[in-house]
Amino acid sequence: MPHMNPLPFDQTPQFKERFDHYRNTRGFVPNSIRTMARRPAIAEAFMALNQAVLYEGSVSEELKMLCSLIASQAAGCRYCQAHMANLSHIYKASAGKIANVWLFEESDLFSDAERAALNLALKGSLVPNDATEADFARAAEHFSEAEVVELVATISLFGYLNRWNDTMATELEELPGKVAADTIGQTGWVAGKHG
Repeated sequence: MPHMNPLPFDQTPQFKERFDHYRNTRGFVPNSIRTMARRPAIAEAFMALNQAVLYEGSVSEELKMLCSLIASQAAGCRYCQAHMANLSHIYKASAGKIANVWLFEESDLFSDAERAALNLALKGSLVPNDATEADFARAAEHFSEAEVVELVATISLFGYLNRWNDTMATELEELPGKVAADTIGQTGWVAGKHG
């Protein structure tokens, strides 16, 4: 049960255009943002940062979604894991990659570049942070400095989202819950307090 319910749509008219975009691209509006909307400036700033980090730049959306998924798995946020399984699927990651993202080092589904990015995402998500100079050197073999900034921004964005949704016990929407059950459910994912 969430600690705070999302605001009804009739109380967030200033976000209608953005919420329509979410409905069109994701199939729903995230409850996390509807809860943040109690402080419109926070919701507005978050949506702008989310756009800049995940949907702009030269690192593929697919890879950024997979990095977000592994970051959320490392942090333990079941809500974000479901959302990122869903967005990984939307941005064309195979069901095999989504289900096996935690096994990126051993799985032949991932390229060396993907492994380097996922390694940085995993180590950068741990508490305490475990990203080392060697991890950055590995990433630099495949990504420009600007692209490494994109990857670290992705990891950091999910540091915020994992804390937000786990603290709020945000209620999981039906669609990402179904995708998560179908993809990462086989590896032990359950909605937990978000169900």
